[in-house]
Amino acid sequence: MNLSRPARIALRTAAGLGFAAIYLPLLLVLLGSFNPDRSASWPPPGITLDWWAAAWDNEGARAALWTSVKAGLAATVVALVLGTLIAFAVQRFTFFGREAVSFAVVLPIALPGIVTGIALNSAFTTVLEPLGVGLGMFTVVVGHATFCIVVVFNNVVARLRRLPGSYEEAAMDLGAHTFRAFWDITFPLMRSALLAGGLLAFALSFDEIVVTTFTAGPGVQTLPVWISNNMTRPQQAPVVNVVAAVLVLLSVIPIYAAQRLSSDPVSGDARE
Repeated sequence: MNLSRPARIALRTAAGLGFAAIYLPLLLVLLGSFNPDRSASWPPPGITLDWWAAAWDNEGARAALWTSVKAGLAATVVALVLGTLIAFAVQRFTFFGREAVSFAVVLPIALPGIVTGIALNSAFTTVLEPLGVGLGMFTVVVGHATFCIVVVFNNVVARLRRLPGSYEEAAMDLGAHTFRAFWDITFPLMRSALLAGGLLAFALSFDEIVVTTFTAGPGVQTLPVWISNNMTRPQQAPVVNVVAAVLVLLSVIPIYAAQRLSSDPVSGDARE
């Protein structure tokens, strides 16, 4: 499609303004982490690494980071298992209600986080608490898995649509049983999609705050929740900037890796 020069300029200007609205606040947070002044003055009177050292020595921030990592890894494992199984069922088999199952799996990612959080909190307090299971790490993992399954499901379904079922059928004709055909044929062709989905699921879980607020007990505090709780404390503002900058950097890595893996052709997996 050929665009006129004014149209190209308008599109580039709109794109530039959009990127500026997204990334300039993140840049300000990063610069604020090096600001020697506690009051976030602008422009910064200098540069210091003292707040980075203070953030590293902050036991609450370190504990919250470790909690986020554990919750993210657990939710990713659950999402990989359930999301992959559901994707295979929906894509490889025909059964009554298949479209309804696909819709039900994707729906949680479209619902507002506060609606999901309230619903999960009500379900946990109604069903689990009478059984002796209160809000805590387990409920956080379950809450995160509800939307992490979606990204794994979408990645696996997209890859399966590009893989003809004749590959597995040919392997089974040669004597391979179902799991052998999956391990030798299907898995090598879709492992990059699984890895990309897992990385995206971990990134989503790692920076989730709304659902976590409703599903975490009083003793569970993830890194985003720690940041939210400390933002109103003036003495903690520089440390919060450091932790927020680290959170952004840690979130960028899996998302970038997942984007690179998702763009890999299927034939590249087959050559491996």
